[in-house]
Amino acid sequence: MLAARITAAALACFAVALVCCAGFGAASAWAGEYRSIGENGTMLYDAPSTKAKKMFVASRYYPVEIIVNIDQWARVRDVAGDLVWVEKKALAELRTVVVTAATAEIRDKPAENAAVVFRAQQGVALEFAETNGTGWARVKHRDGQTGFVRISQVWGL
Repeated sequence: MLAARITAAALACFAVALVCCAGFGAASAWAGEYRSIGENGTMLYDAPSTKAKKMFVASRYYPVEIIVNIDQWARVRDVAGDLVWVEKKALAELRTVVVTAATAEIRDKPAENAAVVFRAQQGVALEFAETNGTGWARVKHRDGQTGFVRISQVWGL
């Protein structure tokens, strides 16, 4: 009997959630999908409207995590954890990560003893290529240098 009540309650909550989402039209959650800002000077807002309060300006290659997708807008989370709205047309397919460590050493192989190819300072955006499941990600600097960075030193994965 208790299991039946829990199941009925869970189904009722699910139905309410579906109705609420239907009110937004083509709303869908894309949590875990990362993209980057496509052009310099992209405005981020506190609501899905160009008339909403302007929160801050993002530069090209700035990585964001898509939380919600509604019509022409996406609610995104940034490296600081802030939740803001951006017009979807301002998002690029290019996936980037941003260095969160004071300095990240990008190595020629995914290993601590591998040669350092280059160093990237905190706040530098790197193009993301892939992860290998061992705590490293292959990245590319916009000047063309490539290598592997520890995933603990970047955000956007």
